Amino acid sequence: MLNLATIVPSLQKQGVYGPVTATLDWCEINHYFSPYIAEMANAFSNLFSIGISLCGFRETRVLGRELPLRYGIGYLGIALVGIGSFFFHTTLLFEAQLADELPMIYVSSVNLFLLFDNQPGFGLSNARSQTLLVLVALFDVLFSWSYIVNRNPVYHQVVFALIVIATTARITYILKFTDAAERIPPNKKASIASFFATGASVFVLGFGVWNLDNIFCGQLTEWKLSLGWPLAFLLEGHSWWHVLTGLGAYYMFIGIQLVTLCTKDDPRNYGVQTKWGLPHVVLTRPKVQ
Repeated sequence: MLNLATIVPSLQKQGVYGPVTATLDWCEINHYFSPYIAEMANAFSNLFSIGISLCGFRETRVLGRELPLRYGIGYLGIALVGIGSFFFHTTLLFEAQLADELPMIYVSSVNLFLLFDNQPGFGLSNARSQTLLVLVALFDVLFSWSYIVNRNPVYHQVVFALIVIATTARITYILKFTDAAERIPPNKKASIASFFATGASVFVLGFGVWNLDNIFCGQLTEWKLSLGWPLAFLLEGHSWWHVLTGLGAYYMFIGIQLVTLCTKDDPRNYGVQTKWGLPHVVLTRPKVQ
């Protein structure tokens, strides 16, 4: 656990929530601005991912062109991660940390459900869908129990990384080795690969910035104090992690939506449009009302 108190002990304060109980404490000075918000920039930077996720959810529910509900739920799951992270960085309590980290696993495992649930149609009445749901729920319950017992953030990070790797492998397999690969037009395959690769690259960039924040925390803190706020907020590396991973997750989910829609339905029915500066998967043949 990063202990910023050893770097700037005179600036670290205790807020209304009591001592830090989370297993992680980031490189932002605790309660520097308010006794009610431990890490101001790290908390409010989550509004970006919450906002774009709600925009994505809204676009899945456009009247006459609604996508299957599972995709709207996926966007709400990403927003839930941001909400949990907001409370984690506000309080630095372990319970709030769970509200951040456990939904990361839940949302990622649901993405695997979407990618493996490849039979035609979007209902849950077939045996494959039901089996996958049970397996995902069982995995999430077992991971939650094991993480609460074993409060090691590295364990969480490794499991999350393995799920992302499995997601990447599954998309690659669908695009290269399944029957659906022959039905998906080459330009749509390229779009799927591009969206997912772009999202993954932005995600990795965010991970790099976060680690720079950890490694050079002392020097960065000196620069922040010298520069002063609000400009010093630009040096909060973990806040940039929130922004970059929120954007990366959004783009990766665009790729996941498109490949699964093309797998389970006619690829000609779906495309991508840009609105508010963001890509959105849309139904290109509107439903008959």
